[in-house]
Amino acid sequence: MMSSHLCLPREGHLREVYHIFAYLKRHHNAELIFDPSEVHIDESDFPKQDWTYSTYHHELEELTEELPPDMPKPIGKSFQIRVYVDSDHAGDQITRRSRSGYVVFLNNSPIYFHTSKTTSVETSTFGSEFVAMKKACEYVRGLRYKLRMMGIPVDGPAYIYGDNQSVLANTSRPESTLKKKSNSICYHFVREGCARDEWRTSYVNTHDNVSDLLTKPLPSGEKRTKGVDVGGLWMFYNPRALGEHDGTSTNLVGVEYHWGTTDR
Repeated sequence: MMSSHLCLPREGHLREVYHIFAYLKRHHNAELIFDPSEVHIDESDFPKQDWTYSTYHHELEELTEELPPDMPKPIGKSFQIRVYVDSDHAGDQITRRSRSGYVVFLNNSPIYFHTSKTTSVETSTFGSEFVAMKKACEYVRGLRYKLRMMGIPVDGPAYIYGDNQSVLANTSRPESTLKKKSNSICYHFVREGCARDEWRTSYVNTHDNVSDLLTKPLPSGEKRTKGVDVGGLWMFYNPRALGEHDGTSTNLVGVEYHWGTTDR
């Protein structure tokens, strides 16, 4: 968020940067955890819908994901792709542009996160959340292509979590309609991927949405601590606390990436 004020920084921005470095100094032993273990996903939260009678069935002929024709033969184990999406509607107090963010997991490992401001002002929370959903789906489509071209098997859809009920209803239900032209591109892009079973969308409570950390400054407290710990995204601990958590460090951590105020 501070990077959007590089051209014309003020004293208040400098004070916020001091707070950031003070936070990093206090949590200098933080670790980004890559946990390769499989995650259990409740399939009842992501029911497969019948898109046979939708407009996509007639236009796409086959409701299947397009595979690269020249991709190598996949070798090894597959994994599950999870994405958490969120948007802060009109979060910029100067331009009232929204900020969208999403976090991508392979099994329990966070591999990518993105946060950015929209290029236009959205008049509703529904529109800003739909734009964020489309951005996440665009990345998922590119990620699935990249993994297949590397010879890694990609089985099943990606599971995308959001906290806006209206967006989820419009993307996952074949019978839903949208008459607002400004959101129709995001609407059809996400729904087409659902029809191809490239991804499925479901609801997650806003207090459990990891991508909340990427769209707005969260005050210290239970919500920020919970968001940091969910899925092993960022976990702040000391070796003694880790030993009390699961007995050993090798059961929890596959690969550790250490960062702090001096080596980040």
